[in-house]
Amino acid sequence: MDSNYTVLARKYRSQDFASLIGQDVLVKTLTTAINTGRIAHAYIFTGIRGTGKTSTARILAKALNCLSSDGPTATPCGVCENCRAIAAGQHIDVMEIDAASHTGVDNMREILDAVQYRPTNGRYKIYIIDEVHMLSISAFNALLKTLEEPPAHVVFILATTDIRKVPVTILSRCQRFDLVRVPVETLKKHFANIAENEKIELSDAANELLARAADGSVRDGLSLLDQAIAQTGGHVDETAVLNMLKRADRGVVTGLMETILSGDTAAALERVDEIYNNGADLSMLLTDMMEWTHWATRMHPALHAGDSTSAPYTADQRTKIRNINSQITLNTLSRIWQVMVASVAEMQASSNQKQCFDMLIVRLMHIAELPSVAEIINKQTTTQTAPKPSVAPAPKKTEITSATDLAAALQSDKEILLYSYYTTNIEVSEFTPGKIVYFDRGDDTEFEKKLSIWLRNKTGSAWTLDRNIKSEHAQTVTEQKRQEIASDPMVADAMSLFEDAEIVSSTK
Repeated sequence: MDSNYTVLARKYRSQDFASLIGQDVLVKTLTTAINTGRIAHAYIFTGIRGTGKTSTARILAKALNCLSSDGPTATPCGVCENCRAIAAGQHIDVMEIDAASHTGVDNMREILDAVQYRPTNGRYKIYIIDEVHMLSISAFNALLKTLEEPPAHVVFILATTDIRKVPVTILSRCQRFDLVRVPVETLKKHFANIAENEKIELSDAANELLARAADGSVRDGLSLLDQAIAQTGGHVDETAVLNMLKRADRGVVTGLMETILSGDTAAALERVDEIYNNGADLSMLLTDMMEWTHWATRMHPALHAGDSTSAPYTADQRTKIRNINSQITLNTLSRIWQVMVASVAEMQASSNQKQCFDMLIVRLMHIAELPSVAEIINKQTTTQTAPKPSVAPAPKKTEITSATDLAAALQSDKEILLYSYYTTNIEVSEFTPGKIVYFDRGDDTEFEKKLSIWLRNKTGSAWTLDRNIKSEHAQTVTEQKRQEIASDPMVADAMSLFEDAEIVSSTK
């Protein structure tokens, strides 16, 4: 074993502003300040772990003390004595202090006593205080005066992951920079370059999974990549990363959500068993299901949330989500989300996550207004035990003479998805027994076929469905019901009592 191995997060740590990825605004501001000689006496960098706070502090220290020029430079050479010592954390004038282990006022006094002495080898004496929010109140108070008016040769650089715990009196004395989460595409490009340099085979799908699992942190992503390389021996593919992260593929999650929304409880629980037996982490699966619900909501045609190409799904998966969305309402998605959020704490507290997850699936199917387990079992039992007649009986005819009759029949027949889509998206301009002329707001190509089959089975005769190309601005069944309710004098009086009141739903 090579005892000199350096992990990727350290080996590929940014050494200059040009290699600091994902922080363009920060880099532009600092380089401009250095080039124009507007160097502040105190900076504070904040952001989540692994975005480059300490690396930026070291790069700034190099820029101020690099020997390649007569003064501070935005492009430190990286090879002079000062640059190499700062990169190694061994420069006598650049002190890196861990505030988590130096929290007291006595520790701060030692630092402040040394501030008065001029630097030995560099232009500036630089104090980098990491996780500064860990300092005690008395330590912060001791730092205040010196931080506001330090000697000309001293620069303080503070770093924190929790800016809210830093007193306002400290923040007001520093130039603040917020380091943002590194975008997924930037991380993917960075990981691909590292894999090429390390002679590692990294598939695009695996790279995508690692970049999204990193959650904007370069260090977290490189640690995951290091782990994946160690497990696979240098051939990192999607399957290996999924196994390492213990999460299901997004295609599997989309298929699971489709099964849940179809109303087949037995099939949904079987899918969960299969995913669980394949080693998936159920907490991670719940997170992926919440991600799916979030993007399905944003992609729902009733929301008009704009471009969805940034969704972490393939083109085929996005198409499937749109097809599912055409048959469910935003209200259903919203209730599913609320149940999932409430289940996060339950999963964490449960001693048996599998049992907790199975009950979550049952609750999801219930709140989505789908058939119950008893109804499905009863239907299957009836189908299996019913004797086969020698001559098929003539179908029982049901008279449907209006658009509202059709809605009532669909609801009575428990065709929940078809009923929901028909009442919210279909403008009926002409309705006679055997013929419907309509306009489809949701543009579902499967609606006409599904409704025709159901009408033929229900009424015993074929129906003609003519679809208009343009809307004639007719009301849907839901809109007609709301108008009828609003015209009721009692309802009108009640609504007049509240400003901007509106009717959002009704059981009428």
